Amino acid sequence: MVNIEGIDIEWLGHDCFKLKKNGYTVYLDPLKLPENPEKADVILVTHEHFDHFSMEDILKIVKPRTYIVAANKCQVPLNKEENKFGVAIYMVPGEVTDAGEVNIRTVPAYNLNKFRSPGLAFHPKEDQKLGYIFKFGGKTFYLMGDTDNIPELKDIKDIDIAFVPVSGTYVMTPEEASQAVSVFKPKIAIPMHYGSVVGSKQDAEKFKSLVKTSRVEILG
Repeated sequence: MVNIEGIDIEWLGHDCFKLKKNGYTVYLDPLKLPENPEKADVILVTHEHFDHFSMEDILKIVKPRTYIVAANKCQVPLNKEENKFGVAIYMVPGEVTDAGEVNIRTVPAYNLNKFRSPGLAFHPKEDQKLGYIFKFGGKTFYLMGDTDNIPELKDIKDIDIAFVPVSGTYVMTPEEASQAVSVFKPKIAIPMHYGSVVGSKQDAEKFKSLVKTSRVEILG
């Protein structure tokens, strides 16, 4: 865990993070949480794949006033559990919303050169999977989601802390991720998407060795 100007940032594995400030708790892509975890005020879900959208883990942390913000393809399973949390907001890239104390803008997340079969990307642009640029606790975060070094990154600016996928196969390699970070230059880059489903800490360390434009914090 790292504390950045009063915000606790804890990596819980893969793309799952817990952010906390002044008793307010935000989870990103909750997955494989321990028993009886701290409850969430806001949950952000980038897309519907099992390693990002785990209903089992979401139900561990929701409470009657929890906001869940998610990609459109998460809507049907979440609607079946809607009596267990406060508000669900479904988004596509290019939208803005407020969820409690979190101000959110969605951006695209998709593959350019990662394919499950010829011509079929693991994360096609037309699927409208999400990256999140959000403000919380006085800082601007960018949860990149499962993405490559896409052209839209050139329009992203003024990011304090970016969560960057680095494991390759389904997302950017460490080399591609370092190139992506050099485009939008966050103050701090935190590598993710390694250690459980695919990739290892070596990917995070390789990413750190290559990044010259940002401070890199490896959280696990």
